[in-house]
Amino acid sequence: MKTLQKFAIAGILVLPVLIGIVMLLHQGPVHGSMYTPTAFKHIGLVQVRGTIMESEEYVRQLQSFRLDNSIAGVILRIDSPGGAVAPAQEIYAEVMKYRSEHKPLAVSMSTVAASGGYYIASPAAKIFADPGTLTGSIGVIFTLPLFQELAKKIGVEFRVFTAGKLKDIGSPYRAMTGEEKMFIENLLRDTHEQFIADVAAARGMRRDSLARYADGRVLTGRQACAAHLIDTLGSYEDALNWLRTFTGITLNAKVVQRKTASSRLRELLEEETVRIFPALYQFLRPAGLYYLMNLK
Repeated sequence: MKTLQKFAIAGILVLPVLIGIVMLLHQGPVHGSMYTPTAFKHIGLVQVRGTIMESEEYVRQLQSFRLDNSIAGVILRIDSPGGAVAPAQEIYAEVMKYRSEHKPLAVSMSTVAASGGYYIASPAAKIFADPGTLTGSIGVIFTLPLFQELAKKIGVEFRVFTAGKLKDIGSPYRAMTGEEKMFIENLLRDTHEQFIADVAAARGMRRDSLARYADGRVLTGRQACAAHLIDTLGSYEDALNWLRTFTGITLNAKVVQRKTASSRLRELLEEETVRIFPALYQFLRPAGLYYLMNLK
């Protein structure tokens, strides 16, 4: 067989393999078990801003990045005083799943990442905060308005009929009884214990070591680092560089976000409402249990 014929046969045999490699390297985000080469991986970015009142959008973004093999790791950027308990717990649960998937998630704390904002950060592989970041605030708050005196002044009386002696608990039209106050205190105590237990498990801390900081106190980033509530002091860029080094991806790897247009609009509207009508926003907030720093 002539040399030219040998080269032609070898080319025919090797060509499909080369085509397959090129297709694998240039395909889009992959879901499932297929491997994406490190050189073609990206960093996912999820931003939690403002009061946490729902979890669906944040969980959707986190889950999308977690299941995507083209994403080497994720930065969770938090600028939030916390929010409602249940949504925070749902975000926390999704962040915890990154551990079982062995995909690194780093947290970068901005101006404030307190109460529920700290809670959702606690399961991260590494937590970064600036020295002046406000964090901590491990506690629970339950705010109920009382219009009893106002109703008397304007001559309004509310008549409420219930079946069950605690069904009308928290009514804004009358003072609470001693039994009702005790019931609310038990709710708060149980929810506070959940907060402490979850953070202790996420951070690998003993409960008694964490409990000394779990009285609702707010800490600076520097104080939180000394208390081992965070891992290190650093900026968003520091967190990004750590994640790139940890995952072994190139320094020019892209940072990608997957926000929907509706979520961007909702964030903008909430930020403007809080900025223009801070007292009104607090007043209109739905009643319930909150992991929320309340300094306003």
